[in-house]
Amino acid sequence: MGAAKYTELGAFLRSRRERVRPADVGLPTGPRRRVPGLRREEVAQLAGASVDYYNELERGAGSQPSEQMIAALARALRLSGDERDHLFHLAGRPVPVQGGAASHVHPGMLDLLHRLTSTPAQVITDLHVTLVQNPLAVALLGDQCGFRGPRASFVHRWFTEPEARQLYPEAEHETQSRAFVADLRAAVARRDATDTEARPMIRSLLALSPEFAALWADHEVAFRRDDRKRIDHPTLGVIEVNCLNLFSEDGRQRLLWFTPAVGTDSAALLELLAVVGTQEIAGPAPH
Repeated sequence: MGAAKYTELGAFLRSRRERVRPADVGLPTGPRRRVPGLRREEVAQLAGASVDYYNELERGAGSQPSEQMIAALARALRLSGDERDHLFHLAGRPVPVQGGAASHVHPGMLDLLHRLTSTPAQVITDLHVTLVQNPLAVALLGDQCGFRGPRASFVHRWFTEPEARQLYPEAEHETQSRAFVADLRAAVARRDATDTEARPMIRSLLALSPEFAALWADHEVAFRRDDRKRIDHPTLGVIEVNCLNLFSEDGRQRLLWFTPAVGTDSAALLELLAVVGTQEIAGPAPH
């Protein structure tokens, strides 16, 4: 990447950082804030980067940021779609297709996510790619944002990797499989004929999973608007939750949040999540 673009990248990051108020991203204002907007260390924290690395980016130095880092910075700085694309261009990276792991998350949906401080919440795509999670969602489900390629979709992992099912009781696997396929069929139908993401995923699953192929042939269709799930947390045991959905206008993204199921002890267990913190979970978590 040329030196001029590095310099412009740093200047653009700095200008966007200075316009974001701490309250916009769920951070306390503090009594002695000497700079407008966010501090560099706050942006680094929100993006999951080291402070030294982010400082280098703003100085127009350092190594070329990855697509995942650019997407994380765009979310931390609440960039619009056009601003996010501009950031990719400045970094010399191709703008990712909508629906992938580096997809742009609408700032309004991010704001809602960060306001849900007392309940697990995350944003996923219509193909069940996790884009961003709040700390309680990581504590409950594990970090789901690190998968790339076809494995970024939890549905793909569900049908191709046995360990992906470990957090659901085995007796519920058949029901979950059928629900995932019906939801996926509804999502694929909403995409146009030029789609280059969903249909290759379907072809891959048909080739790799006889179970998926049999369910796909049933032609069941239904979006998962709300659900009741039993999640087997490695420390807290089985937690029964309601999973609620808020869809974006185009249906490509949904905000999920988890509330305790009435008549269970899940409310107390969810309160313990903040104490237990992020766990190393044996296998990918469900959506």
